[in-house]
Amino acid sequence: MTALDDLVRPDRYPRSSRYDPAWLLGLDMGPNPLWLLEDLARDLDLRPGMRVLDLGSGRGATSVFLAREFGVEVVAADWWINADEAAAVFAEAGVGDRVEAVRAEAHALPFEQESFDAVVSVDAFEYFGTADSYLPYLVRFLRPGGQLGVATPAMTREVRELGAIPAHIKKVVGWEAIAWHTAQWWRFQWEITELVTVTSARLQPDAWRDWLLWSRACAEHKPDGRASNQPVIDMLTADGGRFLSFALVTARRATAG
Repeated sequence: MTALDDLVRPDRYPRSSRYDPAWLLGLDMGPNPLWLLEDLARDLDLRPGMRVLDLGSGRGATSVFLAREFGVEVVAADWWINADEAAAVFAEAGVGDRVEAVRAEAHALPFEQESFDAVVSVDAFEYFGTADSYLPYLVRFLRPGGQLGVATPAMTREVRELGAIPAHIKKVVGWEAIAWHTAQWWRFQWEITELVTVTSARLQPDAWRDWLLWSRACAEHKPDGRASNQPVIDMLTADGGRFLSFALVTARRATAG
């Protein structure tokens, strides 16, 4: 059994360990977003006062973390979660004055160009960011020199190289795994545009173990959690880190001239 105390891991995630696991479970929409964001942020330079777009912010845990831990002003944009629902989370967490909730589709962002110092996306970019045209669209919203950071499900080898989606993965996520690319795929995809300089592209160490630990906790501590999480648990257990991981990718927008 996975006790909630097992989710407090200050040796690996000291910032995330200050957050109540039960609170985070209540906002669950997938793998532990704070673990992913804390690791990703090591490759970013986030400073107080920056304006940050949290793209695909879900129920708002990552936006709370950004505001609290880095003192940034956050715009939390998501298409699936109502802005009022997210705003209530921010108010309860005491960051309502620093986080603005916006319901927005990733291909029709209602923001002015060059209005953000950074764009961060945790466990969402795979749904909209793999198209060749998406980075050129998104980078317009970054100021010159602005930062982009993405944590997204990844494969250790490209599905195209394998020739098929491995059966244990296909059984659970189907064709969605086509969008789970390697870190080097993301590096090339971004650098070829010459619109950004990639500053880091790596697979998160033992990402599948983190994902498995969190999925087991969700199965055991959330109402009806077993039904939705057991297939993921079975997938990760069968995989054992052979194919499944998370890619953490960061870049800076090119400066003018």
